[in-house]
Amino acid sequence: MHDATAPHAAHAAAPHTDNTAGFAPPEPASLQLGLIGNCGFSGLVDKRGRIVWCCMPRFDGDPVFNALLQPGDEASAFGIEIQDFARSEQWYEPNTAVLRTRLWDTAGNGLEITDLAPRFFARSRFFRPLTLVRRVRVLHGAPRVRVAMDLRYDWGRETPTITRGSNHVRYVGGDMTLRLNTDAPIAYVLAKTPFLLTRDLHFMLGADETLHDGIADTVRHFERETIAYWRKWSQRLAVPLEWQDAVIRAAITLKLSLYEETGAIVAAMTTSIPEAPGSQRNWDYRYCWLRDAFFVVRALNSLSEVGTMEDYLRYLGNVVIAAGGEHVQPLYGIGMEQQLPESFVEHLGGYRGMGPVRVGNQAQEHFQHDVYGNIVLGAAQAFHDHRLLHRAGEAEFAQLEKIGEQAIRVYGTPDAGMWELRTRARVHTSSALMSWAACDRLAKIATALSLPERADYWHGHARRMQAEIIEKSWNEERQAFAESFGGADLDASVLLMAEVGIIDPKDPRFVSTVEAMQASLCDGPYMRRYEAPDDFGKPETAFNICTFWLIDALARIGRKDEARSIFETMLAARNHLGMMSEDTHPDTQEMWGNFPQTYSMVGIINAAVRLSAPWDSAI
Repeated sequence: MHDATAPHAAHAAAPHTDNTAGFAPPEPASLQLGLIGNCGFSGLVDKRGRIVWCCMPRFDGDPVFNALLQPGDEASAFGIEIQDFARSEQWYEPNTAVLRTRLWDTAGNGLEITDLAPRFFARSRFFRPLTLVRRVRVLHGAPRVRVAMDLRYDWGRETPTITRGSNHVRYVGGDMTLRLNTDAPIAYVLAKTPFLLTRDLHFMLGADETLHDGIADTVRHFERETIAYWRKWSQRLAVPLEWQDAVIRAAITLKLSLYEETGAIVAAMTTSIPEAPGSQRNWDYRYCWLRDAFFVVRALNSLSEVGTMEDYLRYLGNVVIAAGGEHVQPLYGIGMEQQLPESFVEHLGGYRGMGPVRVGNQAQEHFQHDVYGNIVLGAAQAFHDHRLLHRAGEAEFAQLEKIGEQAIRVYGTPDAGMWELRTRARVHTSSALMSWAACDRLAKIATALSLPERADYWHGHARRMQAEIIEKSWNEERQAFAESFGGADLDASVLLMAEVGIIDPKDPRFVSTVEAMQASLCDGPYMRRYEAPDDFGKPETAFNICTFWLIDALARIGRKDEARSIFETMLAARNHLGMMSEDTHPDTQEMWGNFPQTYSMVGIINAAVRLSAPWDSAI
């Protein structure tokens, strides 16, 4: 894992204006980022406390700070910069989503930036305003700083009209107006004028509304209550004995991926971070994939955090009812939008200049038949868990049966598969597997609801599918279950056969499948998704969730020491704050793909829960 306290090399001073003299240029774009958020919106902060990505008014909105995808002077960002920068340190306040960044200059002067998005319970509801909060305090000496605030609208196309008051600045755009309330000198903020930091400064960027109290008091109140909320939330997690800090950070990150207003869970906070350098595999992940959301809910449920599931079930219920027993898309907008047309933002250079930058996702048009199983799996616990405020019953079961009928209809027919292949359709084993899972879980739900006839009906379909999947996906020559019926290529998604329970993991055929995949798909400990070339050629990077599936499979077949070793390698591949993106480069161990990736954070939780020594071994 990268060292948060390692000094950064000081950069040469920029000579062209007095305001930049002695101030280092921004850090190059990387995924060494911290996430702040409140289940309504989020921001990404680099190692020097520069907010380089923030979409408003929600996760899939306009990036008012876009420096992550726009190199050079045209970037929009919010930095608190120290003159003669020497080094930085960054960490989260333990068990919270409140981020601390310390900057030091070459003379030993230092400051601390606290970043958060307020979230706490007030007035019988969760208070989560559209507000970025920053507090800056002196640590030592009298550092000279400047506030580098560049805000843009319409994906960087629109420079806002700026109006100012005595203690605020308004950024007026065509579709949105944001207000920066601050007790910093407004003239210095607007001109980026360097000044000595001699007292605490406070910044609140959000809706164009007047503060009811003084900004210092408001910021302190928001910080105190937000820390208290996250600590209480974390305290209730049923964490494993080992790797507790990694699990808690992963759980908080997953919680921050919930759009609480509707219950949607986004796959990641970013768009267009390439899966590999210069690969063109740049996608927009700021939407709700029903597959990814199921894995998020399942991971949090394993920690006894069922509140996220209850929120997600609201969203899922609306999706199911709207579908009316017909086709369900693999993903929707976080407001349940069905149309997510894919387009390019031509004027943005992309991450490290590696375009294109995409908005929307064509996968919305796909037929991905595993979606029906993911819906049933995502909802299943609600029928069995007596802790829930709103347990599911016969009315919800009737709606879910319509999804099961659709799973039966599409079973054994070609689709794009869970990897969303754009030019190749097959009868994917993973899709058939999820049709089986839908029928299997519906049978168990019917049993729990004392509906024996329905239980027999669903058990019958599950038994038929199970026999056929085991027979038709098995490849005798490869001694492995293949990625499609009658196929020969290997695909990591087949490892889910053991996780969803269609086969005993000790079955020799599953064991040999794991061994075949290690030989074919792994670069050292890292696992790629599949071996066949796709629309863009052969994948270069390892897909993190596949490596976590391998860890789970190895543990299930009895190779726990090997699983632990690979897990430690994956923990070392996280960034300095304990977060992961979608992909890891097997040669450089650098993170690629959208960030932070819920799939990857799910993998951390699942592996820790699977591999940890039990609590009673220590206490």
